[in-house]
Amino acid sequence: MKIIFILLIFFFSNLANAQSFNFKKIVNLKDPWGSTFVDQNNILVTEKGGYIKLINIKNKDINLINHNLNFLEHGQGGLLDILFKDSYVYISYTENRGNRKTSTSIAKAKFNKKDLIFKNIFQANPPIDSGYHFGSRLAIKGNYLFASAGERGQGMIAQDPTKHPGSIIRINIDGSIPQDNPKFRDKSDWLPEIYQIGIRNPQGLALSPFDGKIYMSNHGAKGGDWFGEAKKGENYGWKILGWGGKNYSGIPIGPKWKPGFTKAIQYWVPSIATSAITIYKGDEFNEWNGHALITSLKDQSLRKLIFNDLNNVKEDIIFKNEIGRIRDIQVHPINGKIYFLAGDNLWLMEKS
Repeated sequence: MKIIFILLIFFFSNLANAQSFNFKKIVNLKDPWGSTFVDQNNILVTEKGGYIKLINIKNKDINLINHNLNFLEHGQGGLLDILFKDSYVYISYTENRGNRKTSTSIAKAKFNKKDLIFKNIFQANPPIDSGYHFGSRLAIKGNYLFASAGERGQGMIAQDPTKHPGSIIRINIDGSIPQDNPKFRDKSDWLPEIYQIGIRNPQGLALSPFDGKIYMSNHGAKGGDWFGEAKKGENYGWKILGWGGKNYSGIPIGPKWKPGFTKAIQYWVPSIATSAITIYKGDEFNEWNGHALITSLKDQSLRKLIFNDLNNVKEDIIFKNEIGRIRDIQVHPINGKIYFLAGDNLWLMEKS
């Protein structure tokens, strides 16, 4: 009887968690990468190949916005994340630094629907000749702009705090440097913009509206994806640590974790190819409030993490193989419905 009772609890618990969703294709795009709502009806989208588009999610009109960015589409690089805040647009992109060298750079422009005249507020140095691992996501907390900069396939560069690649960046929204960054505390050898080091290819970054912390996801090698918190002056360990993954040759990289390094909240081995994240807040899925939503490329899934108890993190696969490789996720600012950039499309997910 006890076994039957336990099985019944498990069945009804899963039934309670099960939900059906409607997926609606809003518009077709090409290599979409980043998105941000500017109001309840319009969303800005970047395409890796160089276009910035303003999409009306009601009538599906697409307005192409001109820009002046000196970008280079190279491998995984091009136009990357975009963020609208208080009448300004912030963008991360692959900046053409000449002689095939590029950097993960950030620029800022006053928003309008016709032309965006950007001015750089950050460049990751040194520029590198590589098409790999640009990162790159943006999040704003108060007057601070957080950004993730990938290690460009250079491995141990992520352990060198005199170089930007492989780190979390924190600057003021005007591009100046916060005077409480690690360099001005106890990390005098760090570059002044660096907030945290030891990261490989961080493709998710989000401010939690619940605890005010910045959370991130990292795309590992062959295994070793993770979700964790951005922590001031700390080190996630790449490439000393492999987070459970291996080199693509099959050779182990290093231990999953060891003392002295930041420990992630959740790991995925084998890799699901984590991409964008958000900490959900909204009405459409109000039972998810405070939970992390993790998107993936290879796994083509949306996963939900309940992580208020770090010793008992709970993970649910919300869906898988429904809309293709998921690059970005946005929650509608009014109704809480969820929008994805997946495949070559902008998608809406809502309850059935």
